[in-house]
Amino acid sequence: MIRTMEIAVEKWPLVKPFVISRSIDYDATVITVTLTDEAGNRGHGESTPYARYDESTESVMADIEGARAAIEGEEKPDLAALGLKGAAANAVDCALIDLAAKQSGKPAWELLGQPEPGPLLSTVTVILGEPEEMAKDAVAASAGGLLKIKLGAADGRDMERLEAIRAAVPDVRLFCDANEGWDLAALIEYGPTLKRLGIEMVEQPLPAGQDQELAGLDYPVKLCADESCHVAADIPNLVGLYDLVNVKLDKTGGLTPALELVKAAREADMGIMVGCMLSTSLAMAPALIASQGAVYSDLDAPFAISEDRVPPMEYVDGWIQPASPELWG
Repeated sequence: MIRTMEIAVEKWPLVKPFVISRSIDYDATVITVTLTDEAGNRGHGESTPYARYDESTESVMADIEGARAAIEGEEKPDLAALGLKGAAANAVDCALIDLAAKQSGKPAWELLGQPEPGPLLSTVTVILGEPEEMAKDAVAASAGGLLKIKLGAADGRDMERLEAIRAAVPDVRLFCDANEGWDLAALIEYGPTLKRLGIEMVEQPLPAGQDQELAGLDYPVKLCADESCHVAADIPNLVGLYDLVNVKLDKTGGLTPALELVKAAREADMGIMVGCMLSTSLAMAPALIASQGAVYSDLDAPFAISEDRVPPMEYVDGWIQPASPELWG
């Protein structure tokens, strides 16, 4: 039986400001949930409130607090019955899974009926900036050989940025994320350049809600839905428009619904990318389970923070190692 639930807000300073087309972050602000049972077992979960999805630290804290009565005193709270969504649901779901693993002595992947996670190559993100600066960042981050380039700037210089990066790292695999920053005309205009530069994929080129503009578009590189795809129920609206979907636990509302989204996407013959928000290794550990077999694992948030949890997820030349039981799961 769950005896107590603790909710906390934590700020983890970033190595440098994290710049994308619509925002700048100076720290990773996360919410942690810790569930303790009568035997003293403790389960942990972490999530990141995101203003793009109408979330704030205060709103997510309030949502979790509102579920306290349905969690404390219960043996196995039903996540769906709690009425939580997004970041609030994610922190609680991951804490429940971690607690169940601690109680049973079995790893989380086994409890969830998933394959045992192994090391995965993660992308490393190059944040938005001047072309020369981004090229230098790309060289510094290129050890693993797979980079995600943040684009979508209003200055119209995105292809200049990619040209500079490709010249600096000619042999590194690249894909880019426009963060809803382009329109259809720009996307079509950029296609030949993207193909020539060997860009593997473009993530969320158009604003969410404008997905139907992609209907019938024979694009030269693959397209991935991020802001347009949150849960499994979104998949039918995206088939034929995107080649991949970006699965993030903060969007789905936890690892449990993330695995449902992965299943739905695969049944629709769509590729999987598993991503993350600005967060610590505590958030990467459950995402690694969902990422097994994905086309892309974009779980590099710990690279962006100046100090991580102890013990952290271990990264070796871009390869993420499975989490230790002391961290999660």
